[in-house]
Amino acid sequence: MKRQSNSVQRNIRLAKAAWGDLSRTTLDGLRKLTTMFGLSVGLGDVQLIDGRWYVTHGGLLGLARRRRCSGVTTTLQTTMSDPASRRWIFKATVYKSSRSKGFVGYGDADPFNTSALVRGAELRVAETRAVNRALRKAYGISVCSFEELRSFSAQDNFTAALPKANENHSPYRCNGHHPRLRDQLCLLIRKHGLDPTLVKAYAADFCGTANLRDASRDLIESFITHLATEAKTNRDALLCKLNSFAPVEAKP
Repeated sequence: MKRQSNSVQRNIRLAKAAWGDLSRTTLDGLRKLTTMFGLSVGLGDVQLIDGRWYVTHGGLLGLARRRRCSGVTTTLQTTMSDPASRRWIFKATVYKSSRSKGFVGYGDADPFNTSALVRGAELRVAETRAVNRALRKAYGISVCSFEELRSFSAQDNFTAALPKANENHSPYRCNGHHPRLRDQLCLLIRKHGLDPTLVKAYAADFCGTANLRDASRDLIESFITHLATEAKTNRDALLCKLNSFAPVEAKP
């Protein structure tokens, strides 16, 4: 218990040195990340952006090592990727033990949702994002990872190019998120004739949250990009995936 308390105080001291005075809410979040997952500010396990904590790829790998993760596998989703436009999608599976059925996460990357600093490395970014999501699901980390963040300049250009949907007649709403995100999702659902209830379930699973309203803005944005790619490249495969989220009827 004393060691845990020392880790919290050390993280708070290092965080203040790096980011200045922090609010009580921000410090409480750091305490939880420290006590629940043993993340370290000094080792670069977490980053603070606009008052929100993000776990890093290194932090997730360190957690997996401490929890004696059995292994991680990654598979390029060739049918949904588009090399010509540098759009890549990976599936990652984390096995917490030799008997684990595995925790699955998907990661996507293209020039629209990555920084110019990693231009040309979209394939590696997609794999890293997939691994991060699978690890977060496996170990119950609700905060988004740093590597999953999209480029803000690309984000603004992408969202501005999309028409706004009529919210009053929308069959689907993302409560608590920016209207543009809700509009984009509504537009995709109508354009490709998708079931809004199944899309909502798929989105929650993709974001690793019980309720979609608890997902961060960045995760919702990544899901919208991922859904648009799936719908465009292979709608039939997407429909099959959505059907897997349909509630199972009880046998009489």
